[in-house]
Amino acid sequence: MAGEFSGAGTEPLLAAEAVRKVYLAGEVSVVALHHLDLTVRAGELIAVMGPSGSGKTTLLNCLSGLDDIDAGRVLVGGRDLFRMSDAERTEHRARSMGFVFQSYNLIPVFTALENVELPLLLVGTNASEARRRSREMLDRVGLADRAAHRPNELSGGEQQRVTVARALVARPAIVWADEPTGNLDTSMAAQIMALLRRLNREDGQTIVLVTHDPTIGAAATRMIRMRDGRLVSDEPVHPGAAGPPVDPSEARTGGPPGPRMADQPGAGAVDLHPVR
Repeated sequence: MAGEFSGAGTEPLLAAEAVRKVYLAGEVSVVALHHLDLTVRAGELIAVMGPSGSGKTTLLNCLSGLDDIDAGRVLVGGRDLFRMSDAERTEHRARSMGFVFQSYNLIPVFTALENVELPLLLVGTNASEARRRSREMLDRVGLADRAAHRPNELSGGEQQRVTVARALVARPAIVWADEPTGNLDTSMAAQIMALLRRLNREDGQTIVLVTHDPTIGAAATRMIRMRDGRLVSDEPVHPGAAGPPVDPSEARTGGPPGPRMADQPGAGAVDLHPVR
């Protein structure tokens, strides 16, 4: 899979240079990112870890252009993300980036199929082509038989697999995942991570995910640790450290259903740009 910036050759897909982010709370300034440098190369599965408040989600939001930065630059395919106009940046995200959030962000009145095809329709893909590709992607994540179901008719794990399908259907260069297993039990979290690993391995899909779970982090190919808005370590993950194996067929079919989101507080809420 490749978006409009493919990262061919030795150039990174994305390079952050001296990125600084400051939040203002009244007269108090809080530095969320301290002149941070980072590169992301094609085919990497990167886990960003750190305690609460370390800047993980701020990093994801700034590198993807969901949030502005106060200093430095973020280069994507050699272009400075923050020298683009708002319209150019929005178009770039729609065509070249996919997003998976902890809270799913599915549109409750849409079926699984309609939720997945929405990103394609927004960038002008022909309706029949969007429908075809969306069905194929739902099949790849093991939900072909749930295409006509709305979010409140799906388990938590099934909803998250719909969000993964939606993030990948436009063939983005990078998928950003913010605590993608945070609302799931241990078994379902392992299945979602197995799905992401399979898509990374089979398609070369570049994925950057934020997690507080060391088991999820150990399943990545590269682990970055943050503390107080700084990178404190950046190293490859040993292949043997990926935790207990998960049956690929379970990752595809989803195994036993998880808790129904209709029974959970706040089910069905839509927040397209969460910032924490």
